Amino acid sequence: MIDYRLKTFLVLCKLGSYTKTAELLHITQPAVTQHIKYLEEFYNCKLFEYSNKNLILTDTGKELYSFAMSMHSSSERIKLLINNKNNQKKPIIFGATLTIGEYVMPPILEKLILLHPDLHITMNVQNTKTLLDKLNEGEIDFALIEGNFNKSEYNHRLFSMENFIGVCSNNSIYANKAVIFDNLFSERVILREYGSGTRDIFEHFMQERNLSIDCFKNFIELGNMNVIKYLVEKNLGITFVYEEAVKKELINGQLCKINIFNFNETREFNFVYHKNSLHEKEFLEWYDYLKLNHI
Repeated sequence: MIDYRLKTFLVLCKLGSYTKTAELLHITQPAVTQHIKYLEEFYNCKLFEYSNKNLILTDTGKELYSFAMSMHSSSERIKLLINNKNNQKKPIIFGATLTIGEYVMPPILEKLILLHPDLHITMNVQNTKTLLDKLNEGEIDFALIEGNFNKSEYNHRLFSMENFIGVCSNNSIYANKAVIFDNLFSERVILREYGSGTRDIFEHFMQERNLSIDCFKNFIELGNMNVIKYLVEKNLGITFVYEEAVKKELINGQLCKINIFNFNETREFNFVYHKNSLHEKEFLEWYDYLKLNHI
């Protein structure tokens, strides 16, 4: 377990307010100030400063934040392992974004369960933002992420490169035909919710070309990939997804890839974990195993 003053520091980093930090930790505001002052004196540096009345971390504060988050995460992992001392195998707790969790991990988990039937496995399937929050809070050990993230804040390893494609119904006017991207604006586009890796990738693609989702005739936002695929199959719109998520439907002829001129997008799936983690060796062993068994 980490020092209580570092816990105060982490909460203050998250909330950006001495008052809110005191309320959350059920201590007085002077106590919060005292904890931060102690850390600044101990590390001989200034951790926070104000900019336009907003509390922000100094460069040194950012370094301490990175170390403290790793310590917190490692502490939670150690607590779990100690409580699990009667179990011979270490539990594995990780996160995966939707495409990876639903379409990449099942065959990997199958092999893992057959090889280690007594292993306790917890996989959280959430969007990129939620998984990074869970990683920061020490609720998961590592995450397999399909979207963009700040690589300077985490250790990461490339898991795979995946094709990002446009998809339509076999009854669509775009099925099995070459099309210019701008011609698709007359269509309804159906996308995942804000915060998902798939949505993030597509929005970045549009922004790089000074475009936005508003360019399309209509826009529907859904948090379930199976519903999106169902509506697209019924020719009620088009979508943009990782090819891995629709591989079965493309093979079965339920959906069709849209052949778009100059649209050859590939993106990274990344294995992400905390910097300076005490468990880095263990996490990288899992990375090697998962990558080796990725079909």
